[in-house]
Order: sequence, then C-alpha cells, then structure tokens
Amino acid sequence: MTFPLTWPDDAPAAANAPLLVGYSGGLDSTVLLQRLAGDAALRARGLRAIHVHHGLHDDADAWAAHCAQACAALDVPLDVVRVRVARDGDGLEAAARGARHAAFESALANGEVLALAHHRDDQAETFLLRALRASGVDGLAAMRAWRRFGRGWLWRPLLDVPRQALRDHALAHGLRWIEDPSNGDDAHDRNFLRLHVMPTLHARWPQADAAFARAAGLQREAAGLLSEADAQALAVARTLDPRCLQVAPLASLPGARQARVLRQWLDEAGLPPLPAEGVARIVRQLLGNAPGEAAEFAWRGAVVRRWRDLLWAGPVLPPAPAGVRIGWDGAMPLPWPGGGTLALDIVQPADGGSGADAAAGIATPFVVHARTGGERITLPGRRHSHALKHVLQDLGVPPWIRARLPLLCDREGTVLAAGHLAFSAGFDAWLRATGRRLHWSGLAAT
Repeated sequence: MTFPLTWPDDAPAAANAPLLVGYSGGLDSTVLLQRLAGDAALRARGLRAIHVHHGLHDDADAWAAHCAQACAALDVPLDVVRVRVARDGDGLEAAARGARHAAFESALANGEVLALAHHRDDQAETFLLRALRASGVDGLAAMRAWRRFGRGWLWRPLLDVPRQALRDHALAHGLRWIEDPSNGDDAHDRNFLRLHVMPTLHARWPQADAAFARAAGLQREAAGLLSEADAQALAVARTLDPRCLQVAPLASLPGARQARVLRQWLDEAGLPPLPAEGVARIVRQLLGNAPGEAAEFAWRGAVVRRWRDLLWAGPVLPPAPAGVRIGWDGAMPLPWPGGGTLALDIVQPADGGSGADAAAGIATPFVVHARTGGERITLPGRRHSHALKHVLQDLGVPPWIRARLPLLCDREGTVLAAGHLAFSAGFDAWLRATGRRLHWSGLAAT
C-alpha cells in the first residue's frame, strides 16, 4: 500500500526549497523519510534529516545510532542534536516538545522546509485535547499542513493519512522502526486518548478520527474568515511602531474581537502565547480609563504595558543597575548593562569654526551611569535647567525605557545626554562642532 505526497497548493514560494526531515526513528517518521528519499523530484532539491536526542531514556543513544544507520542506507545526511529538556510547570511531554521544536528551528536554514510526520490520527487527538482545554476556533483548527516556521517553512505531508496506512506501508516495504516504550504510558494526556479514548470511539464510530480531522479543517476555514476582520481591526489600532497599539480603537472592539486582535498582535511580535486568563487581565488592568503608570501584564518572559494612550509589548528587560558608573572616552562603543551599546560615531568633518568655540567646555572622558532621580539638564535654546524626568515625559519616553536609559555626564556630574533622546546645550554644540553622533542601540530592543 502507498499514498501520495502532495505538495501544498499554498506553498509556491518554496516550490524548489530543500527539505529537512524530523526523524525520530519511530514508525511515522521512518515512513516519511523513506517516501521522501524515494521521490526523485523532492530529493533533487536537497534532502537531509535531523534526529533530536532528548536524553530521557536509557536507549536514547541506541536510537540515535539506529537513525544514523537508516539514513546511511538511504544516503541521506543526518544531524543528531542533543537537547536538555527543562522539566517546568508545563509537564515533561510539553517540555520535550518545546526543546525539540527549538532544535528544529535552530537547524532550519533560510527558506528550507521542515517536514514532520504528523498524520490523521495525530490531528484527531490534537483536536480532542484542545477541545478538552476549552480552546477557541484557532486552537480547534489543530495542526496545519503548511505554515511559516523559523527561517523557513513547516510541512506535514501525512496529515490526511491514517496511522494504519503508515503501518501497512512500513510492513509491506520491510521497514524497521523504533518502538518508544513511553508511548504506552497513559499518564501522558495524548497517550491516554490514543490508548483508551480513541479505541472506544472507533468501536462505535469507525470513522471517528476522520470526523475529528474534518472538524479541525472546518475550524481552520472559520478561523481564516475571522482573521480577515482581525487584520482590519488591528490595522486601525496600529501605530508607526509595530510594538505599540492605540488603546482607544482596541478598547472600542467587542470583547471577542479584542481577544483575537491582541493574540494576533503578540504572535506577530514573536512573543509567547498568552495564558488562559491573559486577555481578560490585559483588558481589565490596561484598557481601563486610568491605569497606573506601571500598569503591565507579564508572562513567560514577555510583557504588555500601558503608557498614556498606548499599549506596548515586548520581552521583559531588566533596568540598568543603579550602582554602575563607567568611564568612557567615546573611542569605542560601550556595552551598557541596561541593554545595547552606546556609540559616539564621526559622521562628518569637524566644524573648526565658531561651533568649536561654543563647544570648548566639553571634555572627555565621560562618565556613564543609570538614572538615580533628581537629575537636571539644560536643553539647547534654554537658559535654565529642567528636571530630566519632566523632559523625558514631555518627549513621550515610557517609564520602562527611562529605567534602562544610560546618562552621559562630565566628570563634575553635569548631565550631557540621556541616551540619544535628549542633549544638553553644550553637548549638542560639541556634537555639531566635532561632527559626531551619539547613539544608544538599546532603544530598539525596548
């Protein structure tokens, strides 16, 4: 028995891309590797395999050796990648999956296609698991046959093929595969469904797996329709900075649309999915009329913050350490403990005229430190100094950026610059006279 490997219709951009096969040595990936290696057209693009060594079983080394022998027999290059599975609150199964996908993403070359051996029974199990977790339409859409992944693409060519068809194919072709004993442990949710629930359902409804897979497909169609309206609502709330959304358009949306727009925005920003209560807490704590200046919601190393009429999203970054004071002559970029580097670049020839005379009071080396409070700065065109805090507020600099901002001072402690956001009158004249530019790269990561 055999089955076709159909290249997805929505993948023209990768029509000639090389393939990387996720190869565990189990039945499913063994059949997939054998079918891909036997397809002259697909193999001609470039075909290689990756085996992720989790180190969770005593036979893990033997499994890696089996995969190496199988790939050598098929003349397919194999990379064996060892990973450390961090046993966190998500459980061992989820942690292993996360480590495996991180290894896949790291190994994938630009434009390359990762081929995984998920099949129709896997799709049915995924649909049921997500239904039991009260997932919405996007979650119930389960696995997609084709999507963006890392620097390339992810392809599941067996997603419409039942597990039994793979077994029949393997037996008919005399294939050898690994039986992982952990697949018989019903302590894992997916194994419990596979060992106990699905056989009971099949006894009454023989096509249960096909029905669940079809239901997932219908959810994908519905999710696609919803996504079009989501994209329109998100476009209305966007700003020039992709990390920021306007609060007012977002707050005016119905609750269900708010949730979808927030999740899409955070997904596009490359941040982890929100936890179950995440949307409700963001709406309650950040979209109200008068949230506090430090209003934020953080999860898994990411954070959404409210500042004035904007929401900002990004990774959690620590403030600059308060006690650090660094001498700097500006000759080389200065790594800043608050993130990024401070650089003083020459961008044009020095003035040499009256501008140089006006800048005569600026001398190196400088001292760079974090804000401690109470600093003042005399801005260009002003006679009197102003509180630096008020200057940064007037510039619209959010508090979490202020906490990481490097201050450039002279040896007497006079503030010359706050990153590249505010310059004193004397330092501004010195920059112009000497043809220099001060830049702090940490702002881009904030």
